[in-house]
Amino acid sequence: MILADKIIENRKKNGWSQEELADRLGVSRQSVSKWEGAQAVPDMKKIIQMSEVFGVSTDYLLRDDMETPAAPDVAPVDNGLEETVRTVSMEEASAFLEHNEKSAVMVSTGVMLCILSPIVVILLAGLSEAGKISLGEETAGIAGAIVLIMMVACAVAMFMMTAIRGDKYDYLEKINIDTEYGVSGMAKERRSAYSETHGRLLIIGIMLCVVSAIPLLFLQLTHYSNNSDVLPVVGVCVLLGMVAAGVRMIVLTCIRKGGYDKLLEEGEYTRLDKKASRYDGIYWAVATAVYLGWSFITMNWQFTWIVWPVAGVLYAAFHEIMKAVSRA
Repeated sequence: MILADKIIENRKKNGWSQEELADRLGVSRQSVSKWEGAQAVPDMKKIIQMSEVFGVSTDYLLRDDMETPAAPDVAPVDNGLEETVRTVSMEEASAFLEHNEKSAVMVSTGVMLCILSPIVVILLAGLSEAGKISLGEETAGIAGAIVLIMMVACAVAMFMMTAIRGDKYDYLEKINIDTEYGVSGMAKERRSAYSETHGRLLIIGIMLCVVSAIPLLFLQLTHYSNNSDVLPVVGVCVLLGMVAAGVRMIVLTCIRKGGYDKLLEEGEYTRLDKKASRYDGIYWAVATAVYLGWSFITMNWQFTWIVWPVAGVLYAAFHEIMKAVSRA
């Protein structure tokens, strides 16, 4: 085992992120990243410092033929996490990343369908009320509701299919992992290549959500000028369409990047974060229930979409609270 892999192995055994190890050694995170990617070699002073931090000998770190010590001199940090560790092979990592790419498309499309689902109801009801179509208001409402239910059903089917197919990879979010030689380097290289696309999609998605109210406000002003009852309805549909497109981009790129972070145990998937993230499902289930309940009770779909950006902002605070609880 080469030095790069020994640094990765011992860092993960102690439950540290690259930033945490860098702080202990008095270097930058980029330095640790280069050491672990075998792009640079630490000097002897840092080797000695690492041996003290990891509780291993310098011989073990410098000699590729030495195996992991059975009993390190310094015990790993007790962070309250389970001790189970699973090794991930290159073949398994590649299969997971392929699954993660498909999951990103399926989940993001399902979320988009949920946001778009009330458009037909709103459009048919508005056109019927304005006398633009021959359907009665009740008939238009029923027809729109049927389309809404079908779109939500398709979305739920996508979520369930993704969950079933991803069951075998759930351990990446729940237990500690070690990676075989080359896996970390491959994941870092692919994440680095994707980073620019991730940033671009994230910015465009957020901007679409932020400016989505502009067409509605513009058509509302036009409505007052032309006295047309159809324009506000069209404005709501355009708003939901822009929000749906923006949220899909955000969800798509976050799932893609999350796949690399899972393999590297970085970002939101460090060993401490894994324990805190167990409550994420409950959080987002509550957010979805609030959105659907508020929307169907008030039928103010042009306003209820605000639940998603608010939930996204509050999620950061929620996750930090869960991490604090996990440390206690």
